Amino acid sequence: MAREALTNARGLRRYAATSCVIAVALSLAPFAAFAARGAHTLHSARPHPPYPRLAWPLEISGSQYVPVAWSDIAGWTDDDHLLAYKTFRASCRPIAAEQKPPADPKALGISLRDPCHAAKAGDISDGAKARAFFEEHFLPLRISRIGEDEGFVTGYYEPVIDGSRTQTDVYSVPVYRRPSNLFVRGFKQSASGLPNKGQVFRKIGRRKLVPYYDRAEIEDGAIAGRGLEICWLKDQTDLLFTQIQGSARVRLEDGSTLRINYDAHNGYPYTAVGRILIDRGIIPKDQMSMQKIREWMDQNPDGARELRRQNRSYVFFREVQLSDKDEAVGAQGVPLTPGRSIAVDKALHVYGTPFFIEGELPIESEQSKTPFRRLMIAQDTGSAIVGPARADLYFGAGADAGRVSGRLRHNVRFVILVPKSLDPVARGRKMPLPDARPSEKIAKLFPQVDPLKDPQKDQKNGAKPVGASAAPSSRNVAASSARPPAAVAQATTQTAAAKAVPLPEARPNIEPSRERHPRHYRHYRRSR
Repeated sequence: MAREALTNARGLRRYAATSCVIAVALSLAPFAAFAARGAHTLHSARPHPPYPRLAWPLEISGSQYVPVAWSDIAGWTDDDHLLAYKTFRASCRPIAAEQKPPADPKALGISLRDPCHAAKAGDISDGAKARAFFEEHFLPLRISRIGEDEGFVTGYYEPVIDGSRTQTDVYSVPVYRRPSNLFVRGFKQSASGLPNKGQVFRKIGRRKLVPYYDRAEIEDGAIAGRGLEICWLKDQTDLLFTQIQGSARVRLEDGSTLRINYDAHNGYPYTAVGRILIDRGIIPKDQMSMQKIREWMDQNPDGARELRRQNRSYVFFREVQLSDKDEAVGAQGVPLTPGRSIAVDKALHVYGTPFFIEGELPIESEQSKTPFRRLMIAQDTGSAIVGPARADLYFGAGADAGRVSGRLRHNVRFVILVPKSLDPVARGRKMPLPDARPSEKIAKLFPQVDPLKDPQKDQKNGAKPVGASAAPSSRNVAASSARPPAAVAQATTQTAAAKAVPLPEARPNIEPSRERHPRHYRHYRRSR
């Protein structure tokens, strides 16, 4: 009891002193605000509260995720983990070469460096060791958009099309490189690659910026004759599908192959032509595929021209030095691996992140439901790939890969593999707790009072001003007489304790001095 009384007494003194300080600070708020204007630099240099600087738990915008056990992931033990491990190691090269954190921080940040160092140091040559590597360095989290159970996947590939280095009667559709007057804020015009989203401008003169030409203007010759042609294709449909896929292998007339890759876009959002055909009732949703779009465009040239121009987005390419045996290079800067590389939302995810995708896809045929349970690595992106559980599966180059990827528009389940350094449970244990609240007894003895309250307004509302005494009404007398003596004594103690904390006096209203100061006149001699 004595120790409790001593603790409460110390708490009373500490709380009383704190109340006084708060009251004084509130009363001096106008002076503090005025002084802060002139002392901004001084206040900004003050140290922050003495809490440890800890990163918040994993947070991916617009997503929900829950930890799962490896044994609860359908198909995890049956996958080819060695091929996934080799794909992951390819992503580790640019990750290890980064000298500083990225300018746009994401949830995983630079945490993939630790697994990459382990992958580089390890000697893994079989599937069992590769599986053990992922289980040792990562934690699986089932992820989806908020309110949904599954994610969504499509497919993409690298087209192989016929073309020519020169314009002919057969090859008359130009493939343009990036124009020199195309400008993106935050990027130099000489940058190796520009983002596939955001505003893009056309620079006129030295300062004036206007939106860049859209697809219709470019098809009508807005940038023709400026020496921007890389090669020439047979028709606009070939160019459209090349722009959708982001790369292509162009078979030239002499038998050689020209490789082109995405370099920039004109700043307009991508509009899916397949969605327009569905909305117009031309192709049913359950029959939609890239093959169906191409067939309709070939049969309706005038309608195809109008349909293309609904998609105002336009892609510019660059020539890349790759052989026929090399795969296309993704946005991360590494060659893609067919069946293991995916394109993800760059605004949310980090290149190199492993995702396990599980579902049933029409791989064998349009009607088949082939089990797809595979560990994939994020190595690419696309303007239409938006969301935490959204991916584009890369299937390689050629007609067969195009047929498979062209019929994929399916819901699947996503598991993101997070480095163990970002364990949300372990990091949550390290988060600092807020300061302890005062005990209930102290809170009752020292009710908080706002000293800046307007007493006249309170009197209008029927409230008594702070510190004012009023004659007890008959209701108050009856109520106090109805309470037991112990309650009355406690109330008396609370009132006495509350009065023991002095509130600051109001600032005196001092009239400004009106004393006139004598004016001093300076006499000037007029020069002649």
